Amino acid sequence: MKSPQRIGLIVVVYVFALTANTLPISAARQPNVVFFLVDDLGWSDVGCYGSRFYETPNIDRLAAEGVRFTDAYAACHVCSPTRASILTGKYPATLHLTDWLNGRGNTPFQVLLNPEKALSLDHEEITIAEVLKASGYATALFGKWHLGQDTNPTEHGFDLHVPHSVNSNLGRRGFYDPQKIPGLDGGDYVTDRLAELAAQFIDQNKDKPFLLYMAHFSVHDPIHGRPDLVEKYKEKLAGMPAQAGPDFILEGNPDSPTYPSRAELDELLKLPEYADTYKSYPNDLVKVKQKQDNVQFAGMVESVDQSLGTLVAKLKEHGIEDNTIIFFMSDNGGMSAMNGTPRRIMPKEKLDSAASTSNLPLRGAKGWLYEGGIRVPLIVKWPHRGEIGTVCAEPVISTDFFPTILEMTGVANKTNGIDGKSFTRLVRGKEMDRGPIYWHFPHYSNHGMQSPGGAVRDGDYKLLDYFENGTVQLFNLANDIGEQNDLSKIEVQKTKELTEKLHRWREDVSAQMMNPNPDYDPAMDLWSGRK
Repeated sequence: MKSPQRIGLIVVVYVFALTANTLPISAARQPNVVFFLVDDLGWSDVGCYGSRFYETPNIDRLAAEGVRFTDAYAACHVCSPTRASILTGKYPATLHLTDWLNGRGNTPFQVLLNPEKALSLDHEEITIAEVLKASGYATALFGKWHLGQDTNPTEHGFDLHVPHSVNSNLGRRGFYDPQKIPGLDGGDYVTDRLAELAAQFIDQNKDKPFLLYMAHFSVHDPIHGRPDLVEKYKEKLAGMPAQAGPDFILEGNPDSPTYPSRAELDELLKLPEYADTYKSYPNDLVKVKQKQDNVQFAGMVESVDQSLGTLVAKLKEHGIEDNTIIFFMSDNGGMSAMNGTPRRIMPKEKLDSAASTSNLPLRGAKGWLYEGGIRVPLIVKWPHRGEIGTVCAEPVISTDFFPTILEMTGVANKTNGIDGKSFTRLVRGKEMDRGPIYWHFPHYSNHGMQSPGGAVRDGDYKLLDYFENGTVQLFNLANDIGEQNDLSKIEVQKTKELTEKLHRWREDVSAQMMNPNPDYDPAMDLWSGRK
């Protein structure tokens, strides 16, 4: 339960909204908001972002009717922190909610200890759902919560949560048995059933403003494509020419004492002990998928696209599409790297369930601070107010949704401590300098044997700062989107400037740092090359 002071603050926001709303839309009904969030969808997994295999006509149409952001970011490369940032407008480091929940415990192969982190979204945090609800909005979350199992969305401003469970994922049950999931109670495929029920919510609330947070479980594993779509993509793949290049490449950990060059990694990949196995290798090497050819995953992507089409069709049916703001986004990059633990070995026949997609031309994957882990598709359609069919290259991040939605709906933000910045000017085609954006991940990821670390992007430059050995990397993303050319030893002053900026930010937000692991066992650490 929230404290009386927090309840009072929400009421103040509502009263202020009624008296101080100066946007032209105030004369009419406040706009609806559909926030469409996909789980683990990579930046290049969408047609309008360059995919030649996955088909996403509804998402592409949304981009043609709105603004497509090329440099949008999730606040973390795993899901829970990003979801918390969307709802609160705060960085994961500010919330101390910096890993997926409940996260992974400490193990002997970790040099550093995970800090104590929040295990749920704090009840004292004010969410965008609470603020809009206080302003008269109906609010609903369909799909994945993933912000703690000791709290639920109805305690954070949502009138309705479907399914009636806060379990973090679908587990072994997967996507084929929605009739067995409380709250879904029917249908043949989870993604379709969620869209069907969300459409019913629109039916029931068409005459008043609503916030519909469509937070799909797709395209997270288990990789279960809808059977008819899987067959479609099997035929499509069979009819396509073979894709050039390797299926996987080896990637190292730049913070490792032994960090092979790209040429050395390519030579290693020719050896049988690397070419014919799928696991973590000595010196923290892992394989990263390089091709979009997973027919199961392709089926999942298209079913998500169809679900967006279902919601848009319902908005049109009721004549409210022109009064509905739509956000489309992913919570982190695509799952392209399998291993985050030394002992995991993946049979070749199960690769499609471990490495679902390729993030090229971006480097890395979900669980990595490279662009493949944090750069995500973002499309915003703001009827009558926003640009149509334009592309925006200004960097924005998921903390920015909270103030952006409030400005677009005309609901004033009187809460304190928001890290995000409204980007309505960008949606309207105006210039805006968002300023630097930051990441902080004091944990070991399940996806790739990378050191914990943080990052900052400021203008075209991005600096990565690793925690085990203090390694830094600097990239100019304007001419090196694939982050292949480390400039840290060349542009020394820029490296110093961004390192200092990142460290000051950590202090400003009281970011939790890591301490040495007293149970660290070098014999369990793949860096040692002994295992």
